[in-house]
Amino acid sequence: MDLQQIKYFLALSRELHFWNTAGKMNITQSALSRQIQSLENQLGVQLFERNKRNVKLTAAGQFLKEKWEVELNKLEFIHQSARQIQLGESGTITISHPDSISASIMPEILSRISDAFPQLKIKLVQVLYENQQDFLRNYKIDLAITRDINNAKDIESQKIHTDHLAIVVPEDHPYQTPEDLTKETLASQKFILPTNDEGSSYSDLIRRLFNSLENAPEVYLHSEFGSAIIALVRKGLGIAILPDSYLFHEIPGIRFIKLPLETDLYINWRTEDHNPVLANVLKLIIP
Repeated sequence: MDLQQIKYFLALSRELHFWNTAGKMNITQSALSRQIQSLENQLGVQLFERNKRNVKLTAAGQFLKEKWEVELNKLEFIHQSARQIQLGESGTITISHPDSISASIMPEILSRISDAFPQLKIKLVQVLYENQQDFLRNYKIDLAITRDINNAKDIESQKIHTDHLAIVVPEDHPYQTPEDLTKETLASQKFILPTNDEGSSYSDLIRRLFNSLENAPEVYLHSEFGSAIIALVRKGLGIAILPDSYLFHEIPGIRFIKLPLETDLYINWRTEDHNPVLANVLKLIIP
């Protein structure tokens, strides 16, 4: 018994006519008769009562018709799902990204993926800097969007976007332009900064900014979450240096003063990962 024999049986159970069924199934009437007889022999069940004029289902045949129609639909769905997975159109992809792009480029990226592959499930997570590469290697995430340059040989990396750093201050703060950030004015400021991660090229960028001003600012609070930093700035607890992509969060009560310092965004993935879902998504993200 094979799947094609069941399809022949179901077609005949609907038509109840060998000649009509054979035509629709694109086989000869004698070949259809042999397939049905073979199926009956394998099952040890008579499926049809037939004479020269009529063909009708037996009680056993009616039972199998009802059951097999449901199961065949399930199989077709399973087979279609397998084809979609093979083509990279279905399944799940897990993407980690910094909080700073949640309202800037992420909606556009997700819109492209969703439009191209509506059956694909997307899981978004945020991962600490020191865990990003381990999460990729251990298949906990499939893609990592970061502001850090990757030097690992088993992880591919491609630049996808560039933002600028910005001074983030309350609306009533005296800073108005980048020139207001000087060695002298820094002495009176409290800073709330992202966590200072050792080896992070993004952290190095902020350090270089302050080194250029020949002043180490007073930093009394570090946070992994830019949204939390912005909330504290708005409360008047300090000022911050963050990517200007946070502008898209449209948070009232604060101002962004754009600095002439660029911060690049990179997409990272496993070098030896040949998952078609991953390949399809990368084509949509990488310019």
